[in-house]
Amino acid sequence: MEYLPYIIVFAVLLIAELAYFRIADRYNIIDKPNERSSHTSITLRGGGIIFPFSVLAYFVFTGDYIWFTLGLLAISTISFLDDILTLSGKVRILVHLLAVSLLFYQAELFAFHWAWVVVGYVLVIGTINAYNFMDGINGITGLYSLSVLVPLYLLNDYHGFVQQDFIIYTILGVVVFLIFNFRQKAKCFAGDVGSVSMAFIVLFLITKLIIVTADYKYILLLAVYGVDSVLTIAHRILLKENIFEAHRRHLYQYLSNEIKLPHLLVSTIYAFVQVIISGWVVYVCVDIVWWHPIAVLIFLGVLYIIVKYLILKGKIKPVA
Repeated sequence: MEYLPYIIVFAVLLIAELAYFRIADRYNIIDKPNERSSHTSITLRGGGIIFPFSVLAYFVFTGDYIWFTLGLLAISTISFLDDILTLSGKVRILVHLLAVSLLFYQAELFAFHWAWVVVGYVLVIGTINAYNFMDGINGITGLYSLSVLVPLYLLNDYHGFVQQDFIIYTILGVVVFLIFNFRQKAKCFAGDVGSVSMAFIVLFLITKLIIVTADYKYILLLAVYGVDSVLTIAHRILLKENIFEAHRRHLYQYLSNEIKLPHLLVSTIYAFVQVIISGWVVYVCVDIVWWHPIAVLIFLGVLYIIVKYLILKGKIKPVA
């Protein structure tokens, strides 16, 4: 049967996730709501551990991408420990640098001029942290990740920048996670281990794609998260806040907390907007000119500013 290996992998990942829930419940690995949270009940943390497990399953079956897998295990381990302990920021950044270096080695980025490598470190580490900050409401990490991974799967079918099963195994891991997270009352949250590891996987795929095609338009596959993260940081700087502290100033948090839209609806809106942009990149934007991606980012930025301004001025009322 053509699909039997994928069914087996899905079943194994599902069992692994359920086993983790028992461990998390026994050792009290939970997320308690606080004044900056968008949820109101105690929930198991770290359900996103299934993401590195899905890649590890692929590696066990194929032996492919050993350096990337080692980097993923390093960054996932330190993120999981950060979920349950208080770790030094210096330790985290050192492990992130090591992991990203392994990613670049696997993607063969070190073959390029050193200036591109430096830019790569800044963008990748910044994006990993932005992806982590965006994990705040039910469904958003898993659903948004699918809106990126599925277009990457379609693009890989044409460009062949990685083995297709690598993406399929990752998608299976996301689907398993969404079974328990895409709910009105989530069974688990992704935690740092989930959001950071997924960012690491997605960035490896996009880096490989850009290197193979020499086309920077594929940064648009992360356009929605990118615009929200950058403009939220700008907003907090204007308010003279510490941008490294937890907060509730992302647009999705305003939509969930101030406008009272259901979490799953907000997550779906974010994923849907990204799907529209990704669909344009995959099927329409073939012979791109340099300003097209910039125009898309500007449009998203203006939309973000208008919606947030209307919310702050009380022009958009909470849902009854």
